[in-house]
Amino acid sequence: MELAQVETQLTRAERLGLTSVCAVGFAFSANYTNHAPMVPALVAEFRFSLAAAGLLTTGIFLTHGGVQIPAGYVADKLGPGRVLPIALGIVCAGNLALALAAGYSQLLFWKIFVGIGTGVSFVAGARYVANMFAGSRLHLAQGLYGGSVLLGSGFVIYAVPLLSGAFGWRGAFLCTAAVAAAAAAIWMFATPAAPARPHKPAPLMGMLSSPQLWLLGLVQMASFGLVVVIGAWITTYLTKSFHLTAVQAGKIGSLVFVVGVLARPLGGVLVPRWGARRTLRIGLALNVVACLFFGLGAASLVRSAAGILLLGVGAGLPYAGIFNRAAALFPARAGAAMGLVNMLGIVMILTAPPLIGHMVDWSGTFQSSFLALGAFTGAVLVATFRIHKEVSGG
Repeated sequence: MELAQVETQLTRAERLGLTSVCAVGFAFSANYTNHAPMVPALVAEFRFSLAAAGLLTTGIFLTHGGVQIPAGYVADKLGPGRVLPIALGIVCAGNLALALAAGYSQLLFWKIFVGIGTGVSFVAGARYVANMFAGSRLHLAQGLYGGSVLLGSGFVIYAVPLLSGAFGWRGAFLCTAAVAAAAAAIWMFATPAAPARPHKPAPLMGMLSSPQLWLLGLVQMASFGLVVVIGAWITTYLTKSFHLTAVQAGKIGSLVFVVGVLARPLGGVLVPRWGARRTLRIGLALNVVACLFFGLGAASLVRSAAGILLLGVGAGLPYAGIFNRAAALFPARAGAAMGLVNMLGIVMILTAPPLIGHMVDWSGTFQSSFLALGAFTGAVLVATFRIHKEVSGG
């Protein structure tokens, strides 16, 4: 089914709901990487190492990942409509506090606090999509929602250097707070309720122990986790390796997310045609090649740019297949199932950024880090051969 044909099947309420949930995705995901382009300015003001800078990314994803399952459980019980305004309020308040931070410890604390809001926002938004759409529309809608998440993550890599140049790093955090507040207003006043879709109850422990969900979590780790880890360091990598300005590096580095904005909906279109397993494998193979482009041989700006484009496509294609497969496996607990998958994917984000910062402090190069990421992704690609054949919705 062609993309245009799928789009024409959306009702007015579905189009409005999709627009609202994508605005939410953009708003909370801007906080994943909004600090990354400000690392030089923050280091200059508060005097901390690159390893400590990596912990800012670890901090937000520590709580972001930690709340995935309980947030999914609450979204399943109460519905995402009630949960999302509170979550976006947490994001807004945390950014206001970041703008007033007086030291590194405060920066780290408030990034950890913001992660609570982003974690709840993500899983509640994904649950809304699973409730609101069905069939091929679900794959496309989940891909578009996922694309909005990457759009927010990538946009700030481009925009924050401009904002911080004009208003300082404190002003940049205030802008992120304003975006979260605007998304909350859109959600509360313009979003239609999703229809109720009753399902046979499923035991929570059975879901938590499902090998298939854990395999999907590995794929999430080697797609979304990988792109966030590299995205957190891409500006620093480009400026350090090729002596680019922060603005120049931000423009190039943001492509890793911008390409994913298109690749996630594309994955949603391809899943009904190719199946989830094939779509996942193609994406992971592209990610392996991208890591090799970054890590092999002498640094090359052209090859690095090609790697960014491949990574954007490869990390984006699996998204709709991962989450719709998780929801189809446990429809009565779709929020918690998607939360488990996303939580597992976040493990890489929690551990890799500070390790990469430490390795760069020690070796002066990013090459070994990229090769290690490529080896891990290759191992996950092999593991996908244990994923079962297609299930309904996935």
